[in-house]
Amino acid sequence: MARTKTIPRENLRERVEELSGERVFACYQCGMCSSGCPYAEQMDRLPSQVIRDLQLDDETLLDSNAMWVCASCLACEVRCPKGVDLAKLMEALRQIHLRKALDRVSLDDLSKDEIKKLPQIALVASLRKKSG
Repeated sequence: MARTKTIPRENLRERVEELSGERVFACYQCGMCSSGCPYAEQMDRLPSQVIRDLQLDDETLLDSNAMWVCASCLACEVRCPKGVDLAKLMEALRQIHLRKALDRVSLDDLSKDEIKKLPQIALVASLRKKSG
């Protein structure tokens, strides 16, 4: 009987820190980023809440609109006493979300008519994923 090797899965905080190069626990929740954010009213989570959710490894953060509303204007980084670049964290969250969403695409769920309408590169990419 063959043994399967289990690969430990990184948590959300570790993935974001790796992609962004920022330390999430450098933030001590002063709220300066949220008070200076010009788009905070449009976000379902304030910038300081995004960082707190990252500190708590809250995967529901990936369903939030905050990362998409963030304009990367760097007002948060300028105001942060610890120099945490929240725009980099938001970009890392966007990358993780997009990668996660792409993994859900399956040609098996599409009809033959839908497949005919797809560009050939989409079919090739799917084949690479399935044979990878």
